Amino acid sequence: MIYLDHAATSWPKPEPVQEAMLRYMRDVGVTPGRSGHRLANEAERTRLDAREAVAELFGASDPLRVVFTSGGTMALNLVLFGLLARGAHVVTTGIEHNAVMRPLRALAARGVTMSVVPCRADGTLDAAAVAEQLRGETRLVAVNHASNVCGTVLPVRAIGAITRERGIPLLVDAAQTGGAWPVDMQADNIDLLAFAGHKGLLGPGGTGGLVLGDDFDVARLPPLVYGGTGSRSEHEEQPEFLPDKYEAGTPNMVGLAGLAAGVRYVLERGVAQIRAHEAALTGQLIAGLRDIPGVRVVGTQDAQRQTAAVSFTRAGRSCSAVAHTLDEEYRVLCRPGLHCAPQAHRTLGTFPDGTVRLSAGSQTTPAEIAQAISAVAQVARVE
Repeated sequence: MIYLDHAATSWPKPEPVQEAMLRYMRDVGVTPGRSGHRLANEAERTRLDAREAVAELFGASDPLRVVFTSGGTMALNLVLFGLLARGAHVVTTGIEHNAVMRPLRALAARGVTMSVVPCRADGTLDAAAVAEQLRGETRLVAVNHASNVCGTVLPVRAIGAITRERGIPLLVDAAQTGGAWPVDMQADNIDLLAFAGHKGLLGPGGTGGLVLGDDFDVARLPPLVYGGTGSRSEHEEQPEFLPDKYEAGTPNMVGLAGLAAGVRYVLERGVAQIRAHEAALTGQLIAGLRDIPGVRVVGTQDAQRQTAAVSFTRAGRSCSAVAHTLDEEYRVLCRPGLHCAPQAHRTLGTFPDGTVRLSAGSQTTPAEIAQAISAVAQVARVE
């Protein structure tokens, strides 16, 4: 079996991730912050380790500004619904995932105005095009770091330089780049970074969070969820200090144990090394697919300008049929359709049919890519 759906969920998880989750369930198993006994203290150390690992990975100076949520989508909702209200204006792009677009459409119904900056047909974007959409009432710029459909990486650093100059927060959806592409919040001018734990960070599902930049004033952002934190229990108001302000309720500690191990695994291997490995696989895949008659590769077709997510179409064949045959006859697992990103497919010219996406990961091998190319070539011959 060849698993090429890492842009959805990385699999298999490294042994250290599995072992960390099992150890937590077997040897700790309690909730941090709710008790003062040794197991509760061990639980808090596990959570702090996860914060420190994430902070190190993304170049955040203070681990306490790493807030854990149920995933990247919840982190994005926390920012979007917290910063935007009637009369506010937000700028986003034409390559976004529904984790950004659906909250924004809901907010538009509440009186928030939105500018969607068009991307080119390969998903690329000029930072100057974002600058042209900024207004006096702009309260946020929200952009994908990389498309989950075609892998195109947006010029986040250049966009951030513009928003910093204007005093507008930049929210970056790093679901596709975390652990797979170098990210440094300070160097990249990122104020708010939403991340998913189950993709390039190699953690389990149901993990992710928000990293708050040093210069972002948390007083501007109210919590999305209120409730118990185990701190300041004498007060019925939500704590104002970090990270408790945004972490009401019982945390997914088994997940965070796995996330900490996944991020540590990435750090030990090195993001630069992972990126080089995936770029080589991406170049191999793009070159192989382009040689197949009837196959069209979407996006930049440049491994240096995109992540390992590669999408293609086959003229005259539905994406679902192609993916089904790849799975059933060749044991190549991939994802067809619209990938929860209809705006991106409109930009790429693949709406409403979508594409077949093959996405390699840090553990994918060149031999597996070669086999996948051969399988696509066989499937593409069928009329």
